[in-house]
Amino acid sequence: MKKFIGGALALIVVVGLGAAFFVWQASRGLAPEALETQYASADDRFLMIDGARVRVREEGPADAPPILLIHGFTFSLESWDAWAASLSDDHRVIRYDLLGHGLTGPDPQQRYAPQERAAFVGSVLDALDIDSAVIAGSSLGGLAAWRFAAENPDRVDALILVASGGFSMNGVTDKPAPLPPAMKLFLQTAPEAGVSAMFETVYGDAQPSPERVALARDMMRRRGNGEAFVQSIAEFTLPDPEADLARVTAPTLLLWGALDALIPPDHGRRFETAMPNAELIVYDRVGHVPHEEAPALTLGDARAFLSGLEASE
Repeated sequence: MKKFIGGALALIVVVGLGAAFFVWQASRGLAPEALETQYASADDRFLMIDGARVRVREEGPADAPPILLIHGFTFSLESWDAWAASLSDDHRVIRYDLLGHGLTGPDPQQRYAPQERAAFVGSVLDALDIDSAVIAGSSLGGLAAWRFAAENPDRVDALILVASGGFSMNGVTDKPAPLPPAMKLFLQTAPEAGVSAMFETVYGDAQPSPERVALARDMMRRRGNGEAFVQSIAEFTLPDPEADLARVTAPTLLLWGALDALIPPDHGRRFETAMPNAELIVYDRVGHVPHEEAPALTLGDARAFLSGLEASE
């Protein structure tokens, strides 16, 4: 994050940010109806869940073991496309856009704090009539996943945490850290140069396709999402997690990139130490989103983990 703010954001300010701001001021973001026409798939539904209209995507056999995939901050459910394409062969794969993200858009109740996002995981499972599931979460989605598991051990069959949030970073503790003005403007406007710089920071040696960057930018610019991102940062806290992590009894696979510039792999080692039933795998030349950067490699490890769970039952 410091690398992104200190380096990439300087580029954002210089290249096109002013023009993007005036465009955003005029439009206040992209119209949700147009984005839904462009990006919603035949597997998507928009469900009213606890007062919020949420995009939910389900793939795979309805009677197969359920696995819920939760994306990270500023991303959308498409982050898990590669995993879903494979896992849907033998799992009921469920994804949703977090509140204030993707095609879900802003939450009328502004439930953006980490504990509120964790509680909403249960609301999604309830809406789909799922008693328990394997839950995989990336970054912010991982934070929601393990917090939910700590409070609801009977509803989580296993966890896969990909570069999960949890331990203090960038000055965030039990109190939020101030949001630099340049970062606030970036989140509100998502200029092309800024989103490209974000991916340069988030990815390791791999490079996203232009289509991936364009999709991410469109989702960030969905009307209302920028302000939701800012509000999420304003409510984002990371109190000492060790006592809560110790309560997570579900078998847990931790996946991390050795080149993660946002949440370093040392955090993964701290997760492994704090959790009673966790295993860490670190990937060389990979950054903050291993499931996107190295899908075949991470899927192989995830499938081996899931197969081990089935064998032990």
